[in-house]
Amino acid sequence: MSSHKVSLKIMGMECAACAAKVERTIKKLDGVTDVSINLAVEKATVHFEPDRVGIDQIIKTIVDLGYRVPTEKVVLKISGMTCAACAARVERALGNREGVLRANVNFAMEKATVEYDPSIVSVTDLKKVVTDAGYQAEEGAKRFEGDQEKLERERETRKQIRLLIMSAILSLPLLAVMFAELFNFPLPMLLHNKVFQFALATPVQFIAGFQFYRGSYRSLKHGSANMDVLIALGTTAAYLYSAGATFFYPGHVYYETGTIIITLIILGKLLESIAKGRTSEAIKKLMGLQAKTARVVRNGQEVDIPVEEVQVGDLVLVRPGEKVPVDGVMKEGFSTVDESMLTGESIPVDKKAGDEVIGGTINKHGSFKFKATKVGSDTALAQIIKIVEEAQGSKAPIQRLADVISAYFVPAVVAFAIATFAAWYFFADAGNVARA
Repeated sequence: MSSHKVSLKIMGMECAACAAKVERTIKKLDGVTDVSINLAVEKATVHFEPDRVGIDQIIKTIVDLGYRVPTEKVVLKISGMTCAACAARVERALGNREGVLRANVNFAMEKATVEYDPSIVSVTDLKKVVTDAGYQAEEGAKRFEGDQEKLERERETRKQIRLLIMSAILSLPLLAVMFAELFNFPLPMLLHNKVFQFALATPVQFIAGFQFYRGSYRSLKHGSANMDVLIALGTTAAYLYSAGATFFYPGHVYYETGTIIITLIILGKLLESIAKGRTSEAIKKLMGLQAKTARVVRNGQEVDIPVEEVQVGDLVLVRPGEKVPVDGVMKEGFSTVDESMLTGESIPVDKKAGDEVIGGTINKHGSFKFKATKVGSDTALAQIIKIVEEAQGSKAPIQRLADVISAYFVPAVVAFAIATFAAWYFFADAGNVARA
């Protein structure tokens, strides 16, 4: 039985425990043989047997855990359909393609709206599906344009900054009260008022801290406990005890404990998000070195096509100042090529017929034609990008040990807390009675 490999982008993983939870859950699926999670670039590489488990089931499992697999939508203009049965045929063909989540074909408008996972299938693949079904397809307007991942990350970063500012402003007076009590320096009486402290702590607990309650619910729903559970339990215990001491019984309040914990955790999440963004941007800069189009000679004519459509054996023309689109061997012409992106050497290299050229390098002077030998994921630049991603996702033995421990850390802490409470509740009073 053949095994397939797929890489899925996963949004929302915040720590090694999140990655470990996703890895464990996917591994439990019947037909999944191996799973590797790259937290740095938020990507999962899954080896599976397609006869036993499908891509949609894997994606649904990830979504059910509370994370998101980003998809794209594209509108294809379909020509050649003559009836509703033709539209149904195209829709079935697209829907059966691996990586396509949803496909809807409008016969009257002669358009197909396809939602797909770009890490599995490309627009070129979708066009080929339509062509193989006996029709023609041209790409229309994409439903979503621009770098959606970058926009979403920036939106999340701005949200965390707003929450951090709000929680810090409300937490600092409570922190000042704590230091005033420790070092005995005066503060305005308003800050010592328990009701005022309650008013400061409540927005931090339930607005800034809502994300931890949501994460706790998703984690517990699937039978595991992550750090969100620990944060929610600890801060809620401090808040509820303090609220009781404010309105129902005498006692000291600990509002600053929960608010400062939430503020510091949000700061940590913000710094982590920024670090992830820089890691992702570094890989995208490598991807940006790739050419977007190529000029190939087909049927005696020069045509511009997307670089994804270049095939091995195509004769490709490169003019001065253009990027070499794919790897190949020069057939005609002479030029100098800037290979600094690959070698770091700033001096251009002379190229003549028979010499090898690398995709992503820049042609400096003359025009030349070359025969494509490696395209798509086989090019040198694509292999470099793959190696960088795999290197960022590889784990040292100590990190693997930390991932294993993290899966048991939260339940162990909760168990110790319950045991401590039970010991004090049942035995503390008994000890006092015995001494009396």
